[in-house]
Amino acid sequence: MQGDNNLKSYLNLHLIVFIWGFTAVLGELITIREASLVWYRMLLATGFLLVYLLITKKKLLLPPKAIMKLVFVGFLIAIHWIFFFKAINISNVSITLAMFSVGAFFASVLEPLFYKRKMLWYEVLFGLIIIAGLFIIMQVEIKYLDGILAALFSVFVGVLFTLFNGKLIQQHDSTIITLYEFFAGFLFVSVYLLFDGKFTPAFFEVSTNDWLLILLLSSVCTAYAFTASVNVMKRLSPYTVMLTTNLEPVYGIILAYFIIGEDEKMSVPFYIGSAIILLTVILNGIIKNKYKAKE
Repeated sequence: MQGDNNLKSYLNLHLIVFIWGFTAVLGELITIREASLVWYRMLLATGFLLVYLLITKKKLLLPPKAIMKLVFVGFLIAIHWIFFFKAINISNVSITLAMFSVGAFFASVLEPLFYKRKMLWYEVLFGLIIIAGLFIIMQVEIKYLDGILAALFSVFVGVLFTLFNGKLIQQHDSTIITLYEFFAGFLFVSVYLLFDGKFTPAFFEVSTNDWLLILLLSSVCTAYAFTASVNVMKRLSPYTVMLTTNLEPVYGIILAYFIIGEDEKMSVPFYIGSAIILLTVILNGIIKNKYKAKE
């Protein structure tokens, strides 16, 4: 029975990672851009999570000190998503997701600083290899340099809010944390759009096709994927989750090629550089797991 539950959780994890890869494709298909799209995404995702929490009758109130921290993390999430969609818009899905493979490297550099531990020798080595893979991509896809930089910044901010959440999740329910973060991010984006003069009648004129895609993005790709991933992580080891999550760029790039078409077809060196980055990240996870097993 335990084996069946683990297999089910593993298959569910692959579905979740597949959905995350599909998120980038939706960002390309939706005509609403960057901050405006994040505004709709965070608003609707907050609504879906609130309904879920009310149905499950969980206590929503948190201490003021915790709320202040969550507000800051919500700001980081909003910035992360804005630059994620910006990267897609000024380059493409393949470039953006290839850069997201670098997240594990950023985490290996920031985590020792954040949790005050020594940096491991192989993390430095793998970091240099990943930089080499990035260099290969930049050399052949220089026309997408702005998109590459936007994606890298998005990944960097994403790692930051993940590290903050790593501490907060030990103290509070993860779904409630996300509700506060999404709502705070929504408020930050609202203030930005207000001062930028974006709240015009045209802002709320959304096509039926965009509405359907935004609802899919905010419900399945955001609210559902998050709550499902939390349940899966209770059954599977962090090592298994980490390795499987690294397939997100692979799923996303394949989906983009078949759904969007020729615009997503990249040069051979691009795929070589991406493969170097992905394999390095996976190897990093394998070595980490072996060191932990010895300890």
